Amino acid sequence: MPGRQSRRGSSHRQSRTCSRTARAELVFSVSHMERLLREGHYSPRLSGSAPVFLAAVVQYLTAKVLELAGNEAQNSGRRRITPQMVDMAIHNSPLLSGLFRTTTVSQVAPGQE
Repeated sequence: MPGRQSRRGSSHRQSRTCSRTARAELVFSVSHMERLLREGHYSPRLSGSAPVFLAAVVQYLTAKVLELAGNEAQNSGRRRITPQMVDMAIHNSPLLSGLFRTTTVSQVAPGQE
């Protein structure tokens, strides 16, 4: 029929639910960050964008530390990132060393004692 549209071209498309992590194009879970913020009782109220921002910051810091640790491993001729590489990467970066000043990086990987 000339006046009818096929289902494929209709304007009534089924909307798929999309997670907040996917919408923000992040790897770290926004819902998990929100749960941690709520359970930590950091504030009586929490905006909708706070867990998204926190997930983005944690993802950026993780990527930066792993990038620098990978560079350290490559410079020393290693193929794997060890805790020592992570420690060297943090201490060799002035911004990260200030951020992780009071943090101790374990030299023993879990399960290898």
